[in-house]
Amino acid sequence: MGGRPSSPLDKQQQQYLKGQVDTLLRNFLPCYRGQLAASVLRQISRELGPQEPARCQLLHSKKLPRVREHRGPLTQLWGHPPQWQPSFCVLRGDGRLEWFSHREEYENGDRPLGSTTLTGYTVLTSQCEYLCLLDALCPDSSRDHTQEEPDTLLEMPVSFPLFLQHPFRQHLCFSAATGEAQHAWRLALQGGIRLRGTVLQRSQAPAACAFLDAIRLYRQQHGQFGNDDVTLGSDAEVLTSVLIQELLPALRAQTLPGLRGAGRARAWAWTKLLDAVHAAVLAGATAGLRAFQPEKEELLAALEKTIRPDVDQMLLLRARVASRLKAEVQGPLESCLRGKVDAQLPRITQTLLSTVEAELAAVRTLLTQGMDRLFRLLRGSSSSTQLRKEVYSFGEMPWDPELMQICYREAKRSRGQLGQLAALFGFFGIQSLVFGAQDLAQQLMADAVTTFLQLADQCLTTTLDCDQATQQLEKVRGRVLKKFQSDSSSARRTFIHSWLLCIFLPFVLSQLEPSCKAELLKFEGDVLAVGSPALTIEGIYEDVVRGFLLQRISRDV
Repeated sequence: MGGRPSSPLDKQQQQYLKGQVDTLLRNFLPCYRGQLAASVLRQISRELGPQEPARCQLLHSKKLPRVREHRGPLTQLWGHPPQWQPSFCVLRGDGRLEWFSHREEYENGDRPLGSTTLTGYTVLTSQCEYLCLLDALCPDSSRDHTQEEPDTLLEMPVSFPLFLQHPFRQHLCFSAATGEAQHAWRLALQGGIRLRGTVLQRSQAPAACAFLDAIRLYRQQHGQFGNDDVTLGSDAEVLTSVLIQELLPALRAQTLPGLRGAGRARAWAWTKLLDAVHAAVLAGATAGLRAFQPEKEELLAALEKTIRPDVDQMLLLRARVASRLKAEVQGPLESCLRGKVDAQLPRITQTLLSTVEAELAAVRTLLTQGMDRLFRLLRGSSSSTQLRKEVYSFGEMPWDPELMQICYREAKRSRGQLGQLAALFGFFGIQSLVFGAQDLAQQLMADAVTTFLQLADQCLTTTLDCDQATQQLEKVRGRVLKKFQSDSSSARRTFIHSWLLCIFLPFVLSQLEPSCKAELLKFEGDVLAVGSPALTIEGIYEDVVRGFLLQRISRDV
C-alpha cells in the first residue's frame, strides 16, 4: 500500500496547526483555571464537612496499574513502500508498543525501529473487517476493488492478523504465526489500550478531575453537550483529540481530493496524513501544557490560601443562591425529566446494573477459585517451592490478561444495547464506560488479593501444622469474601450513579439551556461579589441540576 499524501505537512501547514493549538489553549486554559478553583473549594469543603465512615473494607492495593510486558516475533506491514516483514515487538508495562527488526536488537538495548503509545487504538483480528474499515475512510473512492492494482495487504495471506486502528493516527498492521499467539497479543494490546486510555479517569488528583470538567465545559461552550471517548488518554492527548475533531471536516474537504492513489491505497495515505497532523498537534499541546504547569502549581497554592479562610462564607452563599435557583428551574427541569428521561432511565439503569453485577460475580468466582487452589496445595503437602509459586501467581491474578478476560468479557456483553439506549441522549462514550467497568473489576481483584495475602501472613506462623494452617486460611477466606461483598456493593452503586450522570446530565443541560440560561443573569451579581473564581453561577446551576438528577437516579437504583 504505497500511496503517499501528495503534499506532506509543509512549514505553512505546520504553522497553521501551531496557530490552531495556540487558539485552543487560549480558549481552554481559562476554563481549566476556573475548574481548578472549583476543585480546591470542593476538596476543602469535604475536609471540613462531616466525615463519612470508611466505606472500603478491603485493603487498597498499592501496586500501580500496569500491563504485563509481552514480547515476541510478529510479521509487520512497514517500510517504503510497505511490505510484510518480520519484526520483534515488545509491549511495555506502561502500555507502550515498540518494534525491532530482530530480537537481538531488543536484547542489546538498541533503539526500536518505531514505537507508539496505545491510547485510542482498537484491535481488529479480521482482515475482512479491517479492509471494510479502510473502504469506509474514503467512501467516494470505495468502488469495485477488483479493478485496482493488487493490494500489498492482500499479496500475502494473513491468517492471524492484528490490525491496530486509530481514528486520527496511522494504522499498524501485524500478523502472528499462530492463533494462540494472536490471542495472547490481542489480550495484551487491549490491556495496554485500556491502561493508557483511563489514566485521567483513574486519578483522584484534583487537577485531573478539574481538567476533565474543563474539557466538558469547553465543549459545551462550543455546542457539544454529549459525552464521547474524546477524554481517553493523557491531558495532551485529550486536547489533541478535541482539536482534531474540530479540524477534521475542513481537513477532509481540503486534503482528500489531492491524495494520490485509489481505493484502499488512498485511504492508507489519508491515515498517514492524519498521523502527521496528530503528531504536530500533540507536540504543540504537550508544550503548551508543560508551559502552563508552573502557573498551575502556583495557582493551586494561591487558591488554597485564599479559599480556606473564607470557605464558610462561600459555602453559605452557594447554598443561598442554589436555593433560589431551584425555585426558578424546578418547573422546566421536572418537565424535561418527565418527558424525556424518566421513560428510559430504568432501562439504562437495569442494563448497567446487570452488566456490572455479572462482571463482579465473575471477579468473585475467580477470587474464590484462586484461594481454593492455595488450600488444595496446602492440604496436599506440596513442596514449599510449588506453594511459593502458587502464592506468586495468586498475587498476580489482577494483572493476568487471560484470567481477567473472563471478567472483562462481561463488561462488553451489553455494549451494543447500552450504546443504542444511551445514544438517544447524545452519549457516545461506550468505550470509556466499558474501560471503567474493567478498571473497577481489576481494582477490586487487586484489593481482595492484597487483603487475603496480608491477613494470611498475619495469622500463619511456623508453629502451626498443616491442618491448623488450613483452618486459619479458611477463616481468612471467609473474611475476604465478606469484605469483597461489601466493597463490590458500594463500588457498583458508585459506578452506576457516576455513569448515569455522564449519560443524562449533558443532555438535560442542553435541553434546559434555551429556557434557563437567561435566568442565571439574575443571580450573577451575588456570585461575582464574592470575587473568587471558585464560585460561578454556571457551576452552582449545574450543581442544582445534578442534584435533581441524582434524586431521580437514586430512586431507580
